[in-house]
Amino acid sequence: MSDPSRSPGSPGPGQRPVEMGVALFVLALGAITMIGSLQVGIGWGAEGPKSGFFPFWVGLIIVLASARNFWRALEISPARMFAEWSQIAQVRKVVIPMAIYVALVPFLGIYVSSALLIAGFMRWLGRYGWLMTLVISIVLPILIYFTFEDWFLVPLPKGPLEDWLGL
Repeated sequence: MSDPSRSPGSPGPGQRPVEMGVALFVLALGAITMIGSLQVGIGWGAEGPKSGFFPFWVGLIIVLASARNFWRALEISPARMFAEWSQIAQVRKVVIPMAIYVALVPFLGIYVSSALLIAGFMRWLGRYGWLMTLVISIVLPILIYFTFEDWFLVPLPKGPLEDWLGL
């Protein structure tokens, strides 16, 4: 029995390959965690568990859960669609700017990168006016600075602007 919503030249990827791909990716992350934990030691030392003990067991749980998810993905009908390409394009509108944001943080610092991200999202996706966009994209990172740096005493990554301002 075939699903009429899935035909050659379908409007989106199938759910089975997406689920299997995610399960294998997460399984690989769990395996990397386990390997790293083995390198630093997973046994017990004089002070208690070595530094790799807990990450090893968390990695093992991730590997087992991912293997189970992979197995369950095999049961999904090949005709079942994951999402339409237009829906995936909507997700890309958020994922790509966020990836750029993460890449910019080491170079510009979190505050300037956040201001750019906020301004970009407000103008591009929210279609807000320039005044509102500028006010919020400047004031919000300043509030975040005072909240984390002054109140919680948690330093966040800074860039050249903060160095120039002596922050």
